Order: sequence, then structure tokens, then C-alpha cells
Amino acid sequence: IMPSACDSLIEDIEDMVSSSDPTPHERQSARKSIIPRSRKKKELSNEELQADSLIPGTQKIWMKTWGCSHNNSDGEYMAGQLAASGYKMTGLNPAVISPRQPQAISLSHNSLFYRKKAQDQQKKVVVAGCVPQAQPRMDYLKGLSIIGVQQIDRVVEVVDEAVKGHSVRLLGQKKDGGRRLGGARLDLPKIRKNPLIEIISINTGCLNACTYCKTKHARGDLASYPIEELAERARQSFQEGVCEIWLTSEDTGAYGRDIGTDLPTLLWRLVEEIPEGAMLRLGMTNPPYILEHLEEMAKILSHPRVYAFLHVPVQSASDSVLMDMKREYCIDDFKRVVDFLKERVPGVTIATDIICGFPGETEEDFQETIDLVKLYQFPSLFINQFYPRPGTPAAKMEQVPAHVKKQRTKELSQLFHSYNPYDHKVGERQHVLVTEESFDAQYYVAHNKFYEQVLVPKRPEFKGKMIEVDIYEAGKHFMKGRAVEDSKPFTPSIAAPLQKGEVSGLIQ
Repeated sequence: IMPSACDSLIEDIEDMVSSSDPTPHERQSARKSIIPRSRKKKELSNEELQADSLIPGTQKIWMKTWGCSHNNSDGEYMAGQLAASGYKMTGLNPAVISPRQPQAISLSHNSLFYRKKAQDQQKKVVVAGCVPQAQPRMDYLKGLSIIGVQQIDRVVEVVDEAVKGHSVRLLGQKKDGGRRLGGARLDLPKIRKNPLIEIISINTGCLNACTYCKTKHARGDLASYPIEELAERARQSFQEGVCEIWLTSEDTGAYGRDIGTDLPTLLWRLVEEIPEGAMLRLGMTNPPYILEHLEEMAKILSHPRVYAFLHVPVQSASDSVLMDMKREYCIDDFKRVVDFLKERVPGVTIATDIICGFPGETEEDFQETIDLVKLYQFPSLFINQFYPRPGTPAAKMEQVPAHVKKQRTKELSQLFHSYNPYDHKVGERQHVLVTEESFDAQYYVAHNKFYEQVLVPKRPEFKGKMIEVDIYEAGKHFMKGRAVEDSKPFTPSIAAPLQKGEVSGLIQ
């Protein structure tokens, strides 16, 4: 969805909607059972072009998403609502932000690029997400329509007004009886980029106050969805043919602390909903909130329908740097989490994040981080060169020189690429779940129990299925596997593949 280069700025969208207009909800309800399908290209007549330019709900929408899986989930919900209201979605394009290209820079650069491109073609643009929510007065957002992170259920109204030539900003927080709500409703229509994968946000916001983070400014404090709403969302997704669910949020470990429950309670409930042939992947959790649940988390990660994978950002191995970051844990806490899970869940994959060149980081601090990576040889490591985001406490601290940050990032990257985490797995027989196509379109991409990437032969009958493969090659980021004929079931509990189906009311 792109921002709108319009003339007038309207602070309250209600001022633009007359009582006689059909509401987006009414328009959407009238199309409950409509499932958008790809259309063959055809030449449009002048009449059609004229209609497209004037009537909201008849236009084509192109969407680009940057950032985390939470952003991707929001994008899928917005696309679903727009399609249900009559708009034609011509693309849903998530983009991965490079570790060396901070998201704030990328968004401002790309917003300017797409704004100019849209203006040149006389197109309208709408912007959504964390960065515009947190910094709506940035120069590159002037005159553009903005949808706040808690307002994505009103995307149709905003786009309707953009089509009419108005600029609208919806940035308010939603509350119920004084308590801040989570994001949009979980039962909204959705267009999944990958029809086999459902991304579920279990909570929004977090309990931390990290000095470098801008997301907190946008998403706010922790607000968790009720367990039964999440269970219903998972159940509906599986009924529609999904075979893999990702749980996401700014911090999954903090789930439930605002509503009197916790993450293990939610996970055990969701496990009940996972059908045969499907898997669950848990998203990022910070060390402080997982420490008290280690025993239960080890049991859950050992469950045959849950990937033995956990993303636990460390950011730095120096306690003094962690204190300046206000991360609320020490390096021994992080090591305790990793060591416990490695002992109780043999083969578990621990992914982590590291920031190079945080303000005040000394050579000794950085060496501690190098030693940590040498010790654990993380198979998945997200390396970020520190960038001072405007308005954050870290931006006001004494900065590490740019050339030093660059050199430390390079040194850590070289260390990461010096070891091959999968070499010892060549010759293994593994059971993998096939969910997507590789970037070069030569293979299907699958994941084993430890969420390690395995490239398999591109045979249509494999898509969405659990198959057995022999590993014959290993690279830095993936393995390659040959299909084993007459394979045995993965486990008795997930032997049969889930058949894809359609459910009226949800757009796939």
C-alpha cells in the first residue's frame, strides 16, 4: 500500500464520510465469500480507465512491505481488507531489510522513491507501519496519508479517501475500559503471500525500554490477544490449508503478562490445534522473559509439531553495553538460556542478533561479543551496524566513529562466515516440511525439525507436505536433500499431510 501525495490534509476521516455512504464493513460483508483470483491481462477501454480514476474500490493496488514478520502480517491483513472491498491487488511484495541498511533509512529512502514514482504516474500513495507511526512529522512523510499500527482495520477508509485526492492520518491508540488493546482484530480478511504459512501476532508492544529502539515508540506497551482468540485464528488457518504457523510480536516471551497468563500456557493451547502434517514456529523472545519458563519451553520445543528453534537476541556480550542499552539482563542470563535449551533439546537452533558499535562500546566490549560467537557458533546470526535512530536516548550518547563501527561489523561477519554449521549433517536422513519456492526457482524450500533450511527437488506433489530426504550437500545457510522413495512417517502423530481447502469469508 503506498502513501498519497495529495493536496489537503484531513485530521479526522469521519469528517469525510457521509451517513448515506456504505461503510467498508458493509462493503466487505457483501463480498464475504469472494476469493480474488489472478486475472489475465487485457487492454482497458477509456471508459474503464475513467471509472478506475474516480470510483473508490475499483482501483488496482500495489503493496510493498519492509521489516519484520509482524509488519508482513499487518500487510497481509490490509491486502485482504482492500481485496474484500473491491480493490484489485496486483502484488504483495515483502522485502527483507539488509543488516547494514537500517530500516528507518530504508523506509525514508524508499518512501521518497515510491512517492516520486507515484507522483510522476499520477498515482496515490499510503504509508503504514512502525516508523511513520513513531515519526509522523518526518520530512519524507509530509503530505502523505498514514495508517497507524493500531488502525490497519481502517485501511479501506484511508485508501478510499486517498483515491478522492485527500490526505488522511489515523495514528490513534485503541483502548477498552482504559486498557490498551492489541492490534487489529484477528478475524479480518487476509491475503497471505504464501498460502501455506500463517503469521499470527500474539501481542503488540513490549515491556522493555531499550535505548536504541524506535519500535517501542510506535507499538507502545505490551498488549496481548486472549488465548482463545489466538487458538481460533490458528484453527481457522489450518482449515484453509495452512501447514505452518509463525507466532510473532515485538517480544513473544512477554506474552500474557498484561492479561494474567504466560507464553507456555498459550503454546500448550495452540499445540492442541496443530493438525497432522503441520508445524508451529515461535518468534523472537528476549532473555528476561524466557528465564522463568525454561523447563516448560524445553518441553514445548521438544514437541513433534513445534520447531526446535528459538530467536533470542543478545545484542552484545558486554554487561556494560547491555546496561547502556537497558536490556535488563546480563550475559550470564543469556548463556543460561542457551545452555539449558541446548542440554534439554538436543540439536535446538538458537538464532541471535548483535549490534556492532553501540555508543560507548570499547574494543574489550567488542572482543567479548566475538568470544561469544566463537563459543556458540550460532547458525543464524543477524549482524547490525549501530544506527542512531532520531528521538532515541542512544542517539544522544557519544557515538563510536563510523569507521570503527564498519570495521567491527566486517570482523564479526567474517567470523560468522568462517564456520559451516551443517557440514556434519551430510549423510543424514531427515523429515522436512515443504512450504515455498527458492529465490532462483530451482528448488522447493523445506525445514527440518530444527527449522534448518533444506532445498529439495521441485516436484509439485511435495508442496505443503512432510517428506523424507537424504542430505547430500551442505552450505553456509542451507542443506540439499534428495527425496527418499517410500518414506516412513515423520511420527505417528503427524504422518498424514494436511489437505488444502477453502473457507468462505477469508481471502487466501
